[in-house]
Amino acid sequence: MSGAAAHTRRGVVVAAGSVAVLVLAGCTAGEVDDAEGEAPITIGTTERVTSIDPAGSYDSGSFQVMSQVYPFLMSAPYGSSVVEPDIAESAEFTSPTEYTVTLKEGLTFANGNDLTASDVKFTFDRQLAIADADGPSSLLYNLAGVEATDDLTVVFSLLTEDDQIFPFILSSPVGPIVDEEVFAADAVTPDEDIVDGQPFAGQYVIEEFLPEEQITYRANAGYAGLLGPAATETVEVTYYDDASELRLHVEEGDIDVAHRTLAPADIAELRESDAVQVVEGPGGEIRFIVLNLATMPYGAETAEADEEQALAVRGAVADLIDRTALSDEVYLGTFTPLQGYVPTGLPGATESLLERYGDGDGGPDADAAAARLDDAGVETPVALELQYVTDRYGPDSEAEFAAIAEQLEADGLFTVALEGTGWEEFSEQRVADAYPAYQLGWFPDYADADNYLTPFFLPDGYLANHYENDEVTDLIIDQATEPDADDRVALIEEIQELVADDLPSLPVLQGAQTVVAGTDVTGLEETLDASLLFRYGALATQ
Repeated sequence: MSGAAAHTRRGVVVAAGSVAVLVLAGCTAGEVDDAEGEAPITIGTTERVTSIDPAGSYDSGSFQVMSQVYPFLMSAPYGSSVVEPDIAESAEFTSPTEYTVTLKEGLTFANGNDLTASDVKFTFDRQLAIADADGPSSLLYNLAGVEATDDLTVVFSLLTEDDQIFPFILSSPVGPIVDEEVFAADAVTPDEDIVDGQPFAGQYVIEEFLPEEQITYRANAGYAGLLGPAATETVEVTYYDDASELRLHVEEGDIDVAHRTLAPADIAELRESDAVQVVEGPGGEIRFIVLNLATMPYGAETAEADEEQALAVRGAVADLIDRTALSDEVYLGTFTPLQGYVPTGLPGATESLLERYGDGDGGPDADAAAARLDDAGVETPVALELQYVTDRYGPDSEAEFAAIAEQLEADGLFTVALEGTGWEEFSEQRVADAYPAYQLGWFPDYADADNYLTPFFLPDGYLANHYENDEVTDLIIDQATEPDADDRVALIEEIQELVADDLPSLPVLQGAQTVVAGTDVTGLEETLDASLLFRYGALATQ
């Protein structure tokens, strides 16, 4: 998946100016009164919210909000990456192409509206109908249709049999269930209308929404999901302009928790502070370089097009990247070297690049790169245009890619034209073949190896780099429908071996979830778990 404010301790005072303030007046059926004297949990972040309509955004900042307030048919409990029925009583395949979900009885939204199978059908029908360019509807690639057979029963008809990924899809950014009486059927619903309509049934409801500045959440007394009641009644999330501001406020105790994204140097310094705790959990975030097979040197649409030489160039780039140096010197250990396409910790993860490229032990090898280029008849230095994002993947992207350019140029095998671009322009240009090689980061939609394969390596995938390998395509489809866990892992491993030979992209780094918090904050270990989500309901202060 991707404002000016004045702050005081725990009570956050926002200089709203002309910004619209979306406030729910009074109490709804889904709210809980504050326990007398209980302080809210205050959280800071530099992420941004595109839309709180699940059909209108597909970025981590927006999904962070959605995962607190919307109900899901399937979710992972604390401490697990395996999804289970959430607001569902049961969920199972009733035929090879039918996945049947039975809802719990008596479900309601915070506004008092009943939550029924009709809302579930509406949710997925509108995702497919809207198919917003910034939305997650592409995750429903295997959905043929949805039927509500009664108030509690929903039948999903699938295009491919035995889809082992579909339960995870129901827990992903395309899965929040919405109220058909609040959301438009054929258009993204404005945030103001959503907050006013209170169509929430997660652990929290949104009480106050100040775009780009602050969101206030209140515990939902009507929550009926698998996570249990929220540990703290009120959570206030403040959106900061940059990492240095976020660091200052958590260090001085103005906020309880800093979550995405602090600079690595700040994290390293804060580890030495007695005023805060630095807690890490499993991380599914990855950083990689995409090579456009049409426009890279010797690419298919260039004047000097040569498939063998283009592959040699990609291999030489892989030979020269020093991941350990990037991890140690740029990210100070907050990101670690990644030698495979599926991050470490997930079933099926391999280090498929390790023995193929570089020195065979994770380090760079200029001699191997030179020999690879020479064997393919590639003249050196190779001119390579390399693009990175200035405002999406943290404050150290510039340093990371400056270091990568230096690594590629160090032995005279490449000359690199390095350029940074803001995300809005970058996201448009990268799919228009403007960048021969470019940075990309990925926050998983669900904690499964499939989410690092299907979006990238199927024809016309998210990378938009013209990669297509029929054998890889067949294996990706096979692994998604393989019910035996061991056999599925073997398929995932085989896919990575084939992709490592082709090198349409180059994995570089894997990030952990890192949170800095006051020493009195509890529940961090519970929410920094294998689900790869950050759920506010586990947090409390002692």
